[in-house]
Amino acid sequence: MKKIINKRKEQSLKTRQKILDIASKLVAKKGLDNLNVEDITEACGVAKGTFYIYFKHKEDIAFELCRPSFEQIKLNFLNDKYSNILQKLTQYFNSFMYEVQRYGINICREWIKGVIDPKTAPTNMDSKKWQYDINMLQDILKTAIENKELKKNTPIDLISNVIISQLYGMMTCWCMSDADFEPDKWTKKFCDIQLEILLKKYIVKVKEKKMKKNYGFG
Repeated sequence: MKKIINKRKEQSLKTRQKILDIASKLVAKKGLDNLNVEDITEACGVAKGTFYIYFKHKEDIAFELCRPSFEQIKLNFLNDKYSNILQKLTQYFNSFMYEVQRYGINICREWIKGVIDPKTAPTNMDSKKWQYDINMLQDILKTAIENKELKKNTPIDLISNVIISQLYGMMTCWCMSDADFEPDKWTKKFCDIQLEILLKKYIVKVKEKKMKKNYGFG
């Protein structure tokens, strides 16, 4: 019985992933506005009802496509025990923008649309990429404080919103320019020039970390 249940679960996951994979190609090619659920299910060879087993709206596709990739970026950050906080955040931002461009401008436009006009986004708050990205960055900064890489008085909410606003500004420019703007290059410039300025007063220096450890502070 357990084998049967596991097999059904495995098949269910495969069907969901198949819908995502095929939908991503359709969205990248045509844009989500030019697609309906029937287009997606017909290309997948599944019934329309099958789509709604896994997704409430076709707009959910744009968010669900990216979730595993951005979760992996966060995991890479948390597992990096050797780089300093600026190096880790730089890698995070560069990876973030790499994934944005990898999914293509049409999917990026869906993310931006949901931010500019929330009424077009799925009703579930967790499905809004803007809030998802802010929450993820806040978790990363909280972890950095716990690891004594950033000071306890680091204004997490302010820094998270400033940084995500920068990244979304680059994404918006990419969409507005019809891909002439190069967000990966501007992300690098942001990290090289602005990131240290933004965080400098909150970074716990190596000597300071050693002193706190030796004397039991922090």
